[in-house]
Amino acid sequence: MSDVNNKRNGSNSGNKIHTKRRKVFLRRMRIHLLVVMGIITLALIVVAVRLIQLNVKKGKEYETRVLSQRNYTSTAVPYKRGEILDRNGSVLAMSSKVYNLIIEPKNILRDDEKKEKTCKALTTYFDITREELDKYLEDKDSLYDVVRKGLSYDQVKKFTDYEKDEDDVVGVWFEESYVRVYPNKELGCHMLGFVVSGNVGLGGIEGEYNEYLNGEDGRTYVYLTDDYTTQKTTEPANDGDTVVTTIDAEIQNIVQSKVDEYMETVGAENVSVLVMDPNTCEILALCNGHQYDPNDAYDTSRLRYQFATQTDAEFKETVKKMSDDEMVDRLNRLWRSYVISDNFEPGSTFKVFTIAGALEDKVLDGSETFFCDGHQTVADWDINCVNHDGHGTLTVSGALEQSCNDCLMQIAAMEGPEVFDKYQQLFGFGQRTNVDLPGEQGESALSSLIYHKDTLNAVELATSAFGQGVTVSMIQLGTAFCSAINGGYYYKPHVVSRIQDKDGNLVKSFDRILVRRTISEETSAEMRGMLKRVVTDGTGWRAGIDGYSIGGKTGTAEKQPRGNDNYILSFIGFAPVEDPKVVVYCVVDEPHVDSQYLSGAGAVVFNMIATELFPYMNIYKSDDTYEGEASDDEQVTPVYNGEAPDNDVAGGGVNDYESMGATSNSEGDFYVPTPTDADR
Repeated sequence: MSDVNNKRNGSNSGNKIHTKRRKVFLRRMRIHLLVVMGIITLALIVVAVRLIQLNVKKGKEYETRVLSQRNYTSTAVPYKRGEILDRNGSVLAMSSKVYNLIIEPKNILRDDEKKEKTCKALTTYFDITREELDKYLEDKDSLYDVVRKGLSYDQVKKFTDYEKDEDDVVGVWFEESYVRVYPNKELGCHMLGFVVSGNVGLGGIEGEYNEYLNGEDGRTYVYLTDDYTTQKTTEPANDGDTVVTTIDAEIQNIVQSKVDEYMETVGAENVSVLVMDPNTCEILALCNGHQYDPNDAYDTSRLRYQFATQTDAEFKETVKKMSDDEMVDRLNRLWRSYVISDNFEPGSTFKVFTIAGALEDKVLDGSETFFCDGHQTVADWDINCVNHDGHGTLTVSGALEQSCNDCLMQIAAMEGPEVFDKYQQLFGFGQRTNVDLPGEQGESALSSLIYHKDTLNAVELATSAFGQGVTVSMIQLGTAFCSAINGGYYYKPHVVSRIQDKDGNLVKSFDRILVRRTISEETSAEMRGMLKRVVTDGTGWRAGIDGYSIGGKTGTAEKQPRGNDNYILSFIGFAPVEDPKVVVYCVVDEPHVDSQYLSGAGAVVFNMIATELFPYMNIYKSDDTYEGEASDDEQVTPVYNGEAPDNDVAGGGVNDYESMGATSNSEGDFYVPTPTDADR
């Protein structure tokens, strides 16, 4: 009995040990399982996080790789190039949706009956011959052949309406595209530029702001799944931004119509006009006399003016025989903006800056008088005034009014090379304006077009004072003139005010940028008074309009080679004098008149434009007289006797000045031919 009990006790004890071990084992297993599950869960979390990261960072790339490994076709979804607007929202350039006709020879050729019906439909609704279609169909395995480009919606709709009723038309579809449209044709062409190769801007705003105007193509993928059904995935296109300009389309139209009128009734080698807001240097209009249509920029008929002496038949033959290089050169002449890219001697418009610098640097106080006897002898050179008989005694203001070269040479001699060059630099001559249009020359090239203080010897200083021997561009002189009459603020000229996205949200704005001060408010006011008297009492009388307060300056420069009586005539004016709102700069290259230098052509064009421009801009007539702060009514003894300093001639010989156009008179003396307009 005791043995039995002992066995039972042993058994119970064993069971307890076994149970205990089992519990320990199960507890350890649970712990192990929890650890394993934790590790697995953590691993899954890590994988999930990594997948999310990959999807965010490279999801599109992997999706494209997957698609590339399956059977599919893909087509581009074209973006819409951004619009170019004038300051009031009028469209200057836009992109219009068109359609490209695509055929799939492989699918068309599957069934002879459907092939015939498809070909008949294509030749019926589109300008396609059967012979042309058969050539496309020779590429039997092709699924993409562009047969026609630039089809209108109406053209496509007629075909698709027919296609809906005919099940036997196969292998034909239409691809969306865009074509650049300039609704106003030639208007502002040299400011706008045009596009080539679809969406590559060339010249003007199209070229300068190409990166903003362009967008990014999307793409549509149609691929075959494992069960032989098709699925489509589309990545939408991102359209380009809209460029809002400072141009006023109505001002541009006024300017261009008057330039056209002058070219047709009088004629000239070229007429160019720049209109600016002097208080911001915003460009309001820009025009050349020879224009092109950006919708068809390669139209060779626009080159006709370059062969004016030829008959129409001769011109056509000339174009046929042109080499590619010559054609490109001729077209570039047509496309180039004279306002931005061309340089010329400004003539007497440059006198504004000679006098402004002398007043600002206290070389003059405005009360001085000078005596003009018709010429000035500088370093043994006779340099004539426009009035060979002499103007007599003139005040500072009178020298500007009568455009007296003799007085200006005396003033420049008082300034000396250092002061004269200082204000050349301040007014931006020999430098880039950095206008936001392509075509402006580089800094070093522009710097070489003027004399600097180390090369401004006596003769160079004298001739530079009245705008001969220096070379400028219209954008340079126009910007400098704005500074001379706006209180002395030199702003960067610009043609774009802001960039906005397709929904009108602001992307970037371009406010006026003050580059530097040139002269004081007081000097600027004095210059405005003098420039008004140029129009009321001086050489700028042709620019005057009854009742309007206008200031400005004439300019005439004889072209190289000298002695051919070919001139560039100009006028730069502003209104109203009391509170300038607009500057208009007109340059006429070789007007087709008997006496170019007497024509005052620049002022004539200014008058034609201003007569319509001022009412449009709400510039009102005024009977008020504006005299600025000039004190030219004080008659005092001349402070300078008219004799030039005894400086050496640069280069030490006659040949240097012969290259500038110097000639000798009967006594063997040399003089530099000077502008001779009533520009004088």
